Amino acid sequence: MKKKTSTIFTFALAAMLGMGVAEANAQRVVYKGTATINQKDGTSTKFDVSSLRNLYNRESYVRVITEEYGENKYFENVDNVSFDWVAKTIGEIKIDYKKEISDEEVKQATRDMRTQLGSALKAIYGMRAGKDGNPPAAHSYQFAYNLGPDCYVQYFCVPHSDFPYSNFTLRSTYDLCKGSIGGPGSSFYAMKFDMAPTLNAEKIDYMPEIKAIYLMLFNYSAIENVDLFGPMPYNDHKNCVEESPFAYDRLKDIYYQAKADIDAAIECFKYYKDHRSEAYKKTIGRIILSRVQLLSSDYTDASDLSVWIRFANSLKLRMAIHMSKVEPATAKQWAEEAVAGGVIENEADEIGLFPSLCGIAHPLVEIMGWNDIVMGASFINLLQNLDHPYMKYLFTKNSIALEKSKQAVSGTSASAVTPKGSVYVGMRNGVTPGIDQTADANPYVGYSMLDRTYFAECNPPLYLMKVSEVNFLRAEGALRGWNMGGTAQSFYEQGIRTAYLEDRNYKENEYTKHVEQYINVNAPKGIAYVDPQGLTPDMPSVTKIGVKWNEGDSKETKLEKIITQKYIASFPYSYESWVDLRRTGYPKLFPILNTEHSDGTIKPGDPKVQTADNIIRRIPWVPGDPQTKEDINDTGIPALSEDTNNKPATDTQMQRLWWDVDAPNF
Repeated sequence: MKKKTSTIFTFALAAMLGMGVAEANAQRVVYKGTATINQKDGTSTKFDVSSLRNLYNRESYVRVITEEYGENKYFENVDNVSFDWVAKTIGEIKIDYKKEISDEEVKQATRDMRTQLGSALKAIYGMRAGKDGNPPAAHSYQFAYNLGPDCYVQYFCVPHSDFPYSNFTLRSTYDLCKGSIGGPGSSFYAMKFDMAPTLNAEKIDYMPEIKAIYLMLFNYSAIENVDLFGPMPYNDHKNCVEESPFAYDRLKDIYYQAKADIDAAIECFKYYKDHRSEAYKKTIGRIILSRVQLLSSDYTDASDLSVWIRFANSLKLRMAIHMSKVEPATAKQWAEEAVAGGVIENEADEIGLFPSLCGIAHPLVEIMGWNDIVMGASFINLLQNLDHPYMKYLFTKNSIALEKSKQAVSGTSASAVTPKGSVYVGMRNGVTPGIDQTADANPYVGYSMLDRTYFAECNPPLYLMKVSEVNFLRAEGALRGWNMGGTAQSFYEQGIRTAYLEDRNYKENEYTKHVEQYINVNAPKGIAYVDPQGLTPDMPSVTKIGVKWNEGDSKETKLEKIITQKYIASFPYSYESWVDLRRTGYPKLFPILNTEHSDGTIKPGDPKVQTADNIIRRIPWVPGDPQTKEDINDTGIPALSEDTNNKPATDTQMQRLWWDVDAPNF
């Protein structure tokens, strides 16, 4: 049981900061150093206060000391308290959306903010692997997606280990080397580096709607990042704190602050509709078109901010679903509030970077040309077993004849030779890659890939929020008994219908020709995976469900169907799919091989079934990360622990995050 402490320490602390106790309690204070408690009997005690983080109330000021030393005597008969520390206060970013702003003032602010608005656009590009302030590019996209989460969810597999850049080496999927481990965090760090100065600029308050959009996008990127790594210095980054020590905030606090920011943005957009002049709105629309660039190509009036209300509520719905097991009551409240406020319901309201508008091709087109990825065996096998429309047009068959290896293992039924162009075949995630990027030298390079020509022509957007995802979020919410404005079945089926990856304006969309037949697939085909080289044993299909909705199915089976189809619809965006895999255990995928190449915390498990203890559950922090190892030890690890009810936490691959609860789905 925690012991109460004297308030003398709190008053002394507040005095040292030059504020009253009430003010001190209201501010977030980040500090580092020592406090010396001098008792009236002449004794004194020193405390390291480095681990105190972003504190909100007077009990918190001495919480860490009390928990560490656990004795009241240090706070009794206090004569004085002296400090040797660095202290800084952090405030919230407010949106003054009721500020009186003339048409000329917003135009002048646009001129004055040219540099900052340009930086904000760089940040937006960075959200989907933009590089050096430019739209998304192949190397940075590969770093952020292909070498990490794309493999964790088995969309792709890396076929070779020799890379001509960085210190990247790869023995298998969970072998996180220094050259690639931090890659998935690069998008957020591009966002915070270029966006935070804009959010904190004085003139941004003369365009509060733009500030609201930027603040939402900052939070979107922050949630992505913490879902990958865990706690981070969210408030420090948001408020342009540049010098160490950085204080790591726990996931729960970041989620709650993001939700508060989203709600503030929604109020701003609502106020805008009836309180701003048409000239003012035209200026805001021009800024969105030139310095946000996330509107769908179908969306014609950028000055209509209702689309941003729907995006904000859709993000809130996504966050609610994430936390449905750790805080079910709050999750229900957020989700129902989001749906009542209006979420994305059609393709015209989807938010993403559209290659056709940015003057680029999807980065995967160039990456495929390098032969740096092939399709994951589990993903292809799932699509085959459900007879998914993608299997009719999206992938290539083996590009070379594949011979059974002399090192073939027992349990394989591989033929002596698999003729060129005869099979769709992916690579098992976790298999040790080959060497060389040519199929003649490395047969893995000859496995199935996206049809590069078709993929380039159909211009897949890089979505932030896709209507199919919102439908599947609502389907899961309805399954959980939440008021989502419809039935789980209706949202599930609409999610499938809008799941295709092609640009919505692409005329030759093959998916829509086959989708109605697909929705009625009753049962999987039971196709086993066979490695043509025979280097892994045959793998029976782990897909036991069909596609067709059956009201008589159990809740668990319905959830598996929802998440499985959401997983397919999300392709090639892997971050959300990895969240779902960890929090629900779905979709069912092949076990990843060679888990011994991990950090030692992931277990091999059953070779025929992927289980909770052989799925990577977070990306460890990078030793060379901008946040120092000292900051991680001082505040990062404690924040991880707080997020898991103060269970001992470790900076490992198997460490569960706040919403990743080890409990049944229902």
